[in-house]
Amino acid sequence: MKKKVWIAIGIVVVLCALVIANLASREKLTKVRVDSVTRGPLTEVVNASGKLEPKSSIDVSATIMGKITRVAVQEGDVVHKGDFLLEIDPEEYRSVVTAQKAALQSAQGDLALAEANKEKAELDLKRAKRLSDQGLSTEDQYESALTAVKVQAAQVSAAQARVDQAKANLSRVRHDLSKVTLDAPISGIVTRLNVEVGENAIIGTMNNPGTLLLTVADLDTMEAEVKVDETEVVRVKLGQMAKVEIDAYPDTLFNAVVTEVGNSPIFSSTGLGQEAVDFKVVLRLLDKIEGVRPGLSATADITVAQRDSCLSIPIASLVERDGKEGVFVLNESKEAQFRAVDVGIAGEERFEVPSGLKEGEVVVKGPFTALRTLKSGEKVEVEKEEKKSEKNSSKKNAESDQDEGEGKDKD
Repeated sequence: MKKKVWIAIGIVVVLCALVIANLASREKLTKVRVDSVTRGPLTEVVNASGKLEPKSSIDVSATIMGKITRVAVQEGDVVHKGDFLLEIDPEEYRSVVTAQKAALQSAQGDLALAEANKEKAELDLKRAKRLSDQGLSTEDQYESALTAVKVQAAQVSAAQARVDQAKANLSRVRHDLSKVTLDAPISGIVTRLNVEVGENAIIGTMNNPGTLLLTVADLDTMEAEVKVDETEVVRVKLGQMAKVEIDAYPDTLFNAVVTEVGNSPIFSSTGLGQEAVDFKVVLRLLDKIEGVRPGLSATADITVAQRDSCLSIPIASLVERDGKEGVFVLNESKEAQFRAVDVGIAGEERFEVPSGLKEGEVVVKGPFTALRTLKSGEKVEVEKEEKKSEKNSSKKNAESDQDEGEGKDKD
């Protein structure tokens, strides 16, 4: 009897040991999250940020000096090409024009006198020649008459030069007078007005810019000037489509196309002596934007590659082993086998896999701590992921409970 009892006890001990060993082996299994190799569309985008600027914008600066006597526009006014904008005091320039007209008339009078003297000298020369041929005058008299013609011809040339100079001066001062009145260079909106009546306009010099009077911009065609990181700009090409989001127009996406890709880098300090290298990319917006203003902040998603249908894996599942990129594929025995794969374009959450995997295969996608140490052939335990609908429901219930609690507290 005692022998049977001891046998039974031994069996129980062995079974307990097996159960404990099994539980211990389970506890040692690496817990992982998985996903499937799926087929579907995939889009690769490059993200960038910047600001809106009009495609056509002209700064109107002072080209002559003077006091501003009239301003016909305000910021926000719509103007058409050729419309009057403002005037710089014209009185001084008008007086200069009057003086140059008088100088031209004087020069023209001198020219007329010089031409008359030349004609008289030519007549005298003819008379001296005739008398000389008849032997009624000396050779010296003929030579003097010839010299007089040459002198008067030179006088005419000099007078003509003075007339030409006076005409050039008059043309210049008339041009200066025309610049006192500034008209709209293009049709658009006055986006900036920097001066008022009574202020002085100053022309620019080599080292100092002139007075910027106002800016006229055509806001019908807007561009987004964005900065793209040096690691991504090589994938941006002319003609690529983009979606632009403007901070002032939330929850609205505007279509755009790449019209310019900069070749010169833009350096900006990031602190600690490091510099970020970006390149300017210009996107022309294809949609009309009501009430748009230059300088509005914008972000852009530029589509640099697109697949209508391809195999893809989660970005987080891609790892490197022995210098090769690949994923851990889970077999029916819950073993994670490393498999090298080729990677194509990258979407926001998934990589294209042109070869190396089949649709429906299960790959390990995390957590990162597990993937970092996971070995090929290692058995794993798959974590159950809470569905998004369940998460949202739990979140709403928690928020509802919190609101009810706050309501009770207030009561």
